[in-house]
Amino acid sequence: MILEALGSALIGLALAWATARRLPHRLPARTLVLATGVGGALIGAFITHMALGSGHTPATLVGALAVSAALLSLLVRPTRRLHRRQVPA
Repeated sequence: MILEALGSALIGLALAWATARRLPHRLPARTLVLATGVGGALIGAFITHMALGSGHTPATLVGALAVSAALLSLLVRPTRRLHRRQVPA
């Protein structure tokens, strides 16, 4: 269980770091992004571990990755698009 938690935290940190590095202009503060990635991965690992039980470490890590990615996607802001003013015909 300790190794699953450590592994999922590392997965969440790596995913959050990659997201913050790839999309810095569309995300809030880096500390929030990193904390969300790690927290989401830990929650995902906990939920997956409780659902499947012990002995399913790869599936637990996949669940951690999925929840972390889902929470990180909620932080992404849409890009601003400048709309042209439409002239009535």
